[in-house]
Order: sequence, then C-alpha cells, then structure tokens
Amino acid sequence: MKRKETENEVAPETSSEGVDTEKLEARIAELTNDLQRTRADFENYRKQVESQREAAKKMAEFATIYKVLPLLDDMDRAIDTYEELKPLAKSLAKTLKELNLKKIELKEEFDPELAEAVMAEGEGEQEVVSEVLRPGYYYGEEVLRPAMVKVKKM
Repeated sequence: MKRKETENEVAPETSSEGVDTEKLEARIAELTNDLQRTRADFENYRKQVESQREAAKKMAEFATIYKVLPLLDDMDRAIDTYEELKPLAKSLAKTLKELNLKKIELKEEFDPELAEAVMAEGEGEQEVVSEVLRPGYYYGEEVLRPAMVKVKKM
C-alpha cells in the first residue's frame, strides 16, 4: 500500500534526477571547509617559507660581514699607525654606514653584552673597561661581534 503524503509532512527535496539536495548541501559544506583548511595550511606554509628565507638571508649577510671584520681591524691599525692614511678614515666610516655596520661605543663600565673581557687586573667588585683590544661592531641593531677589552676591577 502506498502512503499518501499529507500537507503537514515534508518530504526530502529531490531534484528532477532524484538527488537528495540536503546531502548535496552537506557535501558542499564539507568540501568548502576542506578547501578553507587547505588554503589556511598553504598560507601558513607560505609564511613559514618566507620567514625561513629571511632568516637564511640575514644569516648569510652576518657571515659575509663577519668575514670582513679582520680587514677592518687591520685598516684601523694602519690608519692609526700611518699619518698619510688618515684621509681613508672618513671613507671607511662612510662605507661602514652604507653597510649598516657601526662600531660599538663602550662606556666606562664593563657591559658583558657589548664586550668580552680577556684580561682583568686589580681587585674589587666594579669592573671598568681600561683598554679596548679589538673593537666590536653592530650590524643593524644587533651585536655582530662584541669588543675585546681589558678590564680593571675597582
């Protein structure tokens, strides 16, 4: 016996081909969610790759500049020793600025974040920089190489 639908009952909607639209809508929603997750995963991956690329670039810049520092040390010593090389100091300073490289200016009080103490003399609790043995450099805002100093304890 066939059952007749009454006006109060709602039959599931079907298209002319007999497909249940509720199931289709649920499948579309599921696929849409999958697509959104995939897009989010891809965007996160893209950001991670970009971050890694920037870190590698920065590391390469640091390594390259770091290899030049012994040459800068030699240039400084030569300029200090030979009076005729004094005009090079201005040119060297300009080049350092263009490379975003700056010498660390040490205060009298010893700061272990900016300097490395290789010698200490005297006794006491306060450490004061008595001599700079090798200059330190900033690359941008970061310490590329700390200064090498002699410390006097007072």
